[in-house]
Amino acid sequence: MTVTLEVSAGVGTLRLDRPPMNALDVATQDRIKELAGEAARREDVRAVVIYGGEKVFAAGADIKEMQNMDHAAMVLRSRDLQDSFTAVARIPKPVVAAVTGYALGGGCELALCADYRIAADNAKLGQPEILLGLIPGAGGTQRLPRLIGPSKAKDLIFTGRMVKADEALAIGLVDRVVPAADVYTEAHAWAAKLAQGPAIALRAAKEAIDTGVETDLETGLAVERNWFAGLFATEDRERGMRSFVEEGPGKAKFL
Repeated sequence: MTVTLEVSAGVGTLRLDRPPMNALDVATQDRIKELAGEAARREDVRAVVIYGGEKVFAAGADIKEMQNMDHAAMVLRSRDLQDSFTAVARIPKPVVAAVTGYALGGGCELALCADYRIAADNAKLGQPEILLGLIPGAGGTQRLPRLIGPSKAKDLIFTGRMVKADEALAIGLVDRVVPAADVYTEAHAWAAKLAQGPAIALRAAKEAIDTGVETDLETGLAVERNWFAGLFATEDRERGMRSFVEEGPGKAKFL
């Protein structure tokens, strides 16, 4: 399999495994969608790590495969391509990308679907599609400017240049930079900590934030208000408040 889902201690690792560069061919894209849906449904998965291995996250689409596709074929395929990445973005649980080596084109777009990105100090990220006479097609023109702003996104997309980890951190493309050997460990630790948190509240927070940045303030506030009130019906809310009153802040244990 080019993608696997391994679960340990509440953390599901969505692992890309298509050597040597984890090129994202059609089969891999479809497998990502399938396993993202599985991670979303499984109760034993409470947080997710996306990982490409020690050497590379994903160096982009399979260009040889794409070269043989004409306009009609891509009209049919482009929605499935986007849907495979959107399935990752819509996992209703905390998702962290552990980025090693190259995260280019579709690889960068996949990392953009995570809630948080931890990169190796030797990582290189970018959207080089313009160098092929194309534009990003798996969400890059939409998710990248929402993350780092339109001007910086246009710089990367217009030029197709790669950025090293330090610049990626400076412009907000990644959230932390750690030694290459520590990337997966740090990402798993981030996910594992959240996996112990209140699952429904985390889902609510993610949906409220993601919906809010896509809509107007009034609509976003309505989504927040409805989730906030709804959480008062959950056992986690009862447990959290009881623990706060009896033991002090930050000591609640959630199921």
